[in-house]
Amino acid sequence: MLVAPVLLFSMVAHEYAHGYAALRQGDNTALMLGRLSWNPLKHIDPVMTLIMPLVTFLTMGVAFGGAKPVPVNPRNYTNYRRGDIIVSLAGIATNLLLAVILTILIVPLGIIGHAAPALSNSFALLQLMFLYGVTINLVLAAFNLIPIPPLDGSHVMKHLLPARWAWNYQRFGRYGIIVLVVLLSLRNSPITAWMRPVFFLTDQAIHLVRPFVLASPWTT
Repeated sequence: MLVAPVLLFSMVAHEYAHGYAALRQGDNTALMLGRLSWNPLKHIDPVMTLIMPLVTFLTMGVAFGGAKPVPVNPRNYTNYRRGDIIVSLAGIATNLLLAVILTILIVPLGIIGHAAPALSNSFALLQLMFLYGVTINLVLAAFNLIPIPPLDGSHVMKHLLPARWAWNYQRFGRYGIIVLVVLLSLRNSPITAWMRPVFFLTDQAIHLVRPFVLASPWTT
């Protein structure tokens, strides 16, 4: 239950960042279609957000899915190449920023909880939610950085390739979801190695804030 709200907020923040970055680059598509919004209902896709995570979790043990992508029109960017890269990395940067903010917020919660024992259990619950949030946001950032279409990392990768390679790379995008599902289903998936820095950074974050984590039935 603690994972759901922070996961939903993190996904909404990711998509909002794409739309806001696109607006700053000259494209108001997301704004005109009402998708530049913090309302989670605007970003929920019945298949990608609800059905697919459930099916993949039951069949592979890994919940794979996502929010409804924010619509953008790269042709409206004042500078196509720069705009495409900025918009693609905006969601990833937002998730990294959220991971940092959540890590920092654990500290004052612990200080206040120690000073006011009556608030200790409630703040310990918030701390646990934020710890989950750190991991979730690092996972979202790292996963979206994978250079497999249609993930955000592919939009950066295509600009680093020669024109002909980039064209074929984008054509490959129609099979990207299938490739990702197959990779996730492998026992020794290369995605596991790709995500290894997430586990390292999560451990470092927990180590930094451990002295401030309140003792409770949820954190001990």
